[in-house]
Amino acid sequence: MKVRQNALEIVKTLKKHGYKAFFAGGCVRDMIMGKESADYDIATNALPQDIINLFEITIPVGVQFGVVIVVKDGHNFEVATFRTEGSYSDGRHPDYVNFSTPEDDVKRRDFTINGLLYDPEKNEILDYVGGQEDISKGIIRTIGNPVERFTEDKLRMIRAARFACRFNFPIHEDTRRAIIQLARDIHAVSAERIREELEKILTGTNPHVGIKLLDELHLLQEILPEVSNMKGVRQPENFHPEGDVFVHTLLCLSKLAPVPEQGMERPSWTLAMGVLLHDIGKTVTFEESDRIRFNLHEKVGADMTARICDRLKTSNAEKDRIVWLVLKHLYFKDAQKMRLSKLKRLFAEDGYQELAELCRTDALASSGDLSDYRYCQEMFSKLPYEEVKPKPLITGHDLIAMGLKPGPVFKDILTKIEDEQLEGNLNTKEAAIEKVKTLIYQVKT
Repeated sequence: MKVRQNALEIVKTLKKHGYKAFFAGGCVRDMIMGKESADYDIATNALPQDIINLFEITIPVGVQFGVVIVVKDGHNFEVATFRTEGSYSDGRHPDYVNFSTPEDDVKRRDFTINGLLYDPEKNEILDYVGGQEDISKGIIRTIGNPVERFTEDKLRMIRAARFACRFNFPIHEDTRRAIIQLARDIHAVSAERIREELEKILTGTNPHVGIKLLDELHLLQEILPEVSNMKGVRQPENFHPEGDVFVHTLLCLSKLAPVPEQGMERPSWTLAMGVLLHDIGKTVTFEESDRIRFNLHEKVGADMTARICDRLKTSNAEKDRIVWLVLKHLYFKDAQKMRLSKLKRLFAEDGYQELAELCRTDALASSGDLSDYRYCQEMFSKLPYEEVKPKPLITGHDLIAMGLKPGPVFKDILTKIEDEQLEGNLNTKEAAIEKVKTLIYQVKT
């Protein structure tokens, strides 16, 4: 099996000094499945201080739990001492650990597919929990009693859904029942940890499967009740033949693609959240008179999205982008009638390409009409950047030099001048100043 050379060197160093050492957890699972692993964790009987003494650069991140980070060639590798764990009073950290054997160490882990050890020198797998069989069968199953595993760390319930959609594996029935039984306990987990798992689901493979599975496991109504409330919210069939708002949202997620300009293999977190929440406002703006309407649902949805982002403790930059995507998600439907200046302002936004992808998925998951999307993308590719975001012809200093006092009128005048510039009606500073004189006269009269 292919392994990272610097991780192999850590194992060899530990073994050379008389310790047992194995690759552990997800990297072994990935190797068996023929996948490239992002992280290599190492389990050993060396104590934390032994590990610190053996390697030149270490970070004692969790010495009390037997965990040390070894830095090798600029990469961080978690090296942990074999251990058993006591009760989890906070639903996250063990109250105490006891250093133990490889078998005991494996049995305190979460899922069988993550409970494998591998000796790269002997090319030998240690499997005490049936992990290889569950990988072969394609199933997500806890190690030991599922209620005990989820009680120890409640976040494992969301992780079960993440692994299930990542590998397209069903969840074992006993494991599934335990999650449904304990779903309400997910609130014991910090918002940051929940957000991290949501991000992995939404930016991983099959995000629509992950959200649907969270719903089936009764977790969605606990962590994102606003999304759960989309179920059963009817839409006009002529615009949305696919079904209700929840069905539409899942379809959007299923069609989500990365934005090439971002250079990522998967869609960004902000884009995925924008897609997930773009119609969130429909749950509270539903109205049926002559037909089904959702008046101003994009504005209501933007406010709801801001509160969701605050609850999940996203960064301010992420929150601003996600809220903007929700607020602007209907913009493309008017694009072909838009003034050139307004269109250019849209293209100048940093989040434009994410908005374009959201609008593409929105159209594909409903009418299938991509004409507005194609028009915008064609115009975006035609217009050079210096036309989309040109250097201002005048500034506030110019207005002061003309005798104007700073105030609200400044912004109005500068915006109008910029509009004329974007429309191609003004090209020089002299022409802009003449236009300002006209605007001042109009204000005075």
